[in-house]
Amino acid sequence: MMKILVIEDNEDLAFGLRNNLEIEGYDVHVVGDGAAGLARVRESTPDLVVLDLMLPGLDGYRVLRAMRSEGLAMPVLILTARGEEADKVLGFRLGADDYVTKPFGVLEVLARVAALLRRAAPAAVASLPDSVAGSLRYGEVEVDVTTRSVRRAGRPVALTPMEFDLLVALLRRRGAVVSRLDLLREVWGHDAAVLTRTVDTHVGELRRKLEAAPAAPRHILTVRKVGYRLDLAGVEQPEEHTA
Repeated sequence: MMKILVIEDNEDLAFGLRNNLEIEGYDVHVVGDGAAGLARVRESTPDLVVLDLMLPGLDGYRVLRAMRSEGLAMPVLILTARGEEADKVLGFRLGADDYVTKPFGVLEVLARVAALLRRAAPAAVASLPDSVAGSLRYGEVEVDVTTRSVRRAGRPVALTPMEFDLLVALLRRRGAVVSRLDLLREVWGHDAAVLTRTVDTHVGELRRKLEAAPAAPRHILTVRKVGYRLDLAGVEQPEEHTA
């Protein structure tokens, strides 16, 4: 049974989330403040964390920063009333995988939780097409789909699960353009064009981590009014991993 930790100080909201998640078959625990939530993450290593930002004591940003700095890589879904773009960008930059603004629909939250858990599952690697299996290099970047690891100029780069899946989705197209909505459906499992700004934010993070000049990217390119493409000029073909 998948374990979900909800870090939320609003008791009524936390109660509703817990009930609905348990109905879906998850093992759910609720913590009402940031410090206790971080301690619980360290102790129980849940499969997913639902995190409020405006928490007493240690706020959600600091909880998230501490988790990622300690190598706690489980998916994090931010659930908060802070809906400004700057808040979302900071959340994603600190390592959040998805972001839902209050008030929200329960069905939407359940769908996002399921998508995050599905993407984080090790079995997801087996479903990738052979065209992006093994190891692939472009420019200074090496992507190993089997181990879900990325290096740039020989140094490891820490990507969130969603950032990695977004990179793989672009690799699948082998240089072809893919729309924001198609990326949203493929990576996040959503079907709402209003959320395509989420794609833009994650693309910005990929550029920051993988491009030598993020403001003038060489490989992760915007196709105006359409979407994105990954320029694979000089790409090396995938390598087969042998035992």
